[in-house]
Amino acid sequence: MNPPLRTAGGVSAAAASELDPVEERIVQHLFELQPGYAVFLGLHQYDGRMPDLSRAATDRWANTAHDLLGQLRSVPRDRLPPGRHLDANLLQLLLESPLFDLEEGRDLERNPMSYIGPISLTPYMIREYAPAAARVDAMVRAISAVPELLATGRRRLESRLPDPFVRLAVAMGSAIPSHLQEAEEFARRRSAALGDRVRDVRAPAEAAVTEFVERLKTEYAARAVPEFALGPAKYQKLLWVREGIESPYSEVLAAGQADLDRNQRRLTEIARAAHPALPAAEAVSRVLESLYQNHPTAAGLVPFAQQLVSEAREFVAGRDLVTIPQPDTCRVEETPVYGRALSTASMNPPGPFDVGGDEGIYFVTPVDPAWTPERQEQWLRAMNNEMLRNITVHEVYPGHYLQFLHFRHAAGTLTRKVYLSSSFAEGWAHYAEQLAIESGLGAGRPDAEIAQLHDALLRDCRLIASIGLHTQGWTIAQATELFQREAHFEALPAEREAIRGTFNPEYFCYTLGKLAILEARRKHLPGRFHGSLKGFHDTLLGFGCPPIGMLDALFEGRGA
Repeated sequence: MNPPLRTAGGVSAAAASELDPVEERIVQHLFELQPGYAVFLGLHQYDGRMPDLSRAATDRWANTAHDLLGQLRSVPRDRLPPGRHLDANLLQLLLESPLFDLEEGRDLERNPMSYIGPISLTPYMIREYAPAAARVDAMVRAISAVPELLATGRRRLESRLPDPFVRLAVAMGSAIPSHLQEAEEFARRRSAALGDRVRDVRAPAEAAVTEFVERLKTEYAARAVPEFALGPAKYQKLLWVREGIESPYSEVLAAGQADLDRNQRRLTEIARAAHPALPAAEAVSRVLESLYQNHPTAAGLVPFAQQLVSEAREFVAGRDLVTIPQPDTCRVEETPVYGRALSTASMNPPGPFDVGGDEGIYFVTPVDPAWTPERQEQWLRAMNNEMLRNITVHEVYPGHYLQFLHFRHAAGTLTRKVYLSSSFAEGWAHYAEQLAIESGLGAGRPDAEIAQLHDALLRDCRLIASIGLHTQGWTIAQATELFQREAHFEALPAEREAIRGTFNPEYFCYTLGKLAILEARRKHLPGRFHGSLKGFHDTLLGFGCPPIGMLDALFEGRGA
């Protein structure tokens, strides 16, 4: 039996209502399916748990979720206190979203990454929220559950899987043994006895992972099929269950295309100013090549990122763009080995319930010494000085880290502490990039804006590719060509982006969220906030991470 979540740290006292017991049951039920998400939020009573993804268990979970939706609908909305109407809507989405994955996306039958993804021990190693022995104990429980988790995957996965899903699962799974080794080394640094505990469970887990990956590389790869798309109807529903959006996806596509056109025009304008005698396409190529050439060394990559963190914080504070909650500390680390296949850089923020302090960890993927010199140079070109500066704005200040400090410190109901919209989170971080340029970051250095536009074009292409791949019959080759043509990517990274869209259609979230925030700023900044960007931003971040389809209700006081 789990302790009541309503008493967890950081939850504000909401007016008592008939929603309270249903809220508690729904949130507890969500964490039964997604214990790793609870750990991410800082609820460490879920440490060490792996989800039971067997068909019998998830069928029981789905049946209970449908029953809870019925209980939620039976709560009279007209008797709810102010603000709880929105919470009721969020609770509905907290159940409908995983139900969509189970019943319509059929992730557990189609996507082997569903069984590899939960194998993450990073939360137990990077934050000192409890004594090392307690965290190692959680790792031992999690590692011990890996063989059964993967056996469940072998029993449940269909014989013919989408080819890109198989390829990415192989890349992710191949890095898990190194991650398990990392866990043993962490434990052994604390004591030989703790190291031995991890060693004893690591061997069978590693064998299970190796067997799972080998089957993917041989049996499943040989039978893989090209089909992966959700289709128009399911894609439209995805917009609702993830973001509370009822507008047709065709309108989302039109907005993304318009943003891409704006960003292309601005990039062309800058390039022509730099190279007035050249055709537009060649001028753009020249300014991008200049950007790529100015990059740190392999050894200097992480130290330079730490320097950029300090510079970004100073910029945000100096421009008074948004409140920086105190205390705030962010350190830079190399991305864990198992996460490098899918990540260039990322933020591990403190969760809203975390008792382990307010420190953020900014992960930057380093050059792999085993790469060829050519590939090492390609990676550093992609992580050039201005691109890394823009990434730091996105991940740290005023992006994700600052956002999660607000999320952590803002008063909020249990529902709002648990609900985390990808489009709000990524939309804010992507908006932060544009905000920084608008506010003078890199003033007098065109490369700063070029880097921001380069990333904006990438996010525009993700939105367009997502809709094309899942509603318009696009092939991976068509999406790859889009990233090459419009985002100015070379063939290999363009294909990587296209493949990501096959299993992660929600990578529309960056542009979708940014555009929603810009529209809210347009509507509310002049009147309600009298032009104060800081007032607008503090209010926006004070909402938590709500679905962007409900932003208007919040700004208009219908949900706050």
